[in-house]
Amino acid sequence: MSLDGLSSFAVFADHLNFTRAAQELHISQPALHVKVRKLASAVGTALYAREGRQLELTPAGRALAAFARRARAELIDFLSGLGSPEAPVVLAAGEGAHRYVLGPAVSLLISRGVRLRLLSTDRDETLAAVREGRANLGVTVAGALPAGLKNLDLATYPQVAVLPSGHHLGRRRSLRVADLLGETMIVPPPGRPQREALGEAWRRAGAGIVVGAEAEGWAQVLYFASLGAGIGVVNGCVGAVPGTVTRPVRDLPAVAYCAVFRKAEEGSPGLRSVLESLQASLP
Repeated sequence: MSLDGLSSFAVFADHLNFTRAAQELHISQPALHVKVRKLASAVGTALYAREGRQLELTPAGRALAAFARRARAELIDFLSGLGSPEAPVVLAAGEGAHRYVLGPAVSLLISRGVRLRLLSTDRDETLAAVREGRANLGVTVAGALPAGLKNLDLATYPQVAVLPSGHHLGRRRSLRVADLLGETMIVPPPGRPQREALGEAWRRAGAGIVVGAEAEGWAQVLYFASLGAGIGVVNGCVGAVPGTVTRPVRDLPAVAYCAVFRKAEEGSPGLRSVLESLQASLP
């Protein structure tokens, strides 16, 4: 089981596509097939299976992929110490966090010479990417963590109502949920965590949400609010756009963001440097 084969399998496991993985590795597809086939022969079982048009790792494949990523990361660290180009830091976070929370941090890291690879993932995918070694760290809303992961608090934001400019509630400095009862709202689709949390807050206030539109992501919420289609609720890191104003909703809980990483890598100098940059760039 060669380091070259493990390193190639780590890239294949990230893509689950022989074409894209071979392009990243700058080798031919047949050559990559041979490397993966040799690894499967070495461990004595299939590493992936085809499900319809998609490739999926088998349990053995997932275990080997995690080992291969660790081995590849250690090899890159060793070669970096000898002057080889550094591998990018892989940072997983939701689209909203990338756009509205991490912008200053990403700029600071790049200015310090850190190469980044950004993955757009929801919270579950973020935790899985970090746990499985596909990401060096993730940034997500604070909450329960799987075994083997640790978090570092980064920033906390109030929840704010996004109001169309000229809306009568915009005359107030802050709002309560009771002030929003009966107002037409722009909310996430059913089943999303924020939709469930808002529904519960409205129920506690004695009413259901009047849904004007269901929007995917904060950018859509802001856009439809700017058109006067209704009121949205977003995290305070988002801010108003032309045609809107924001007001804090005092009885909705603040939202805390944290960086998530593997406990086994807690002492890594590179990880500590990135975490320090994240903390330095956030309020």
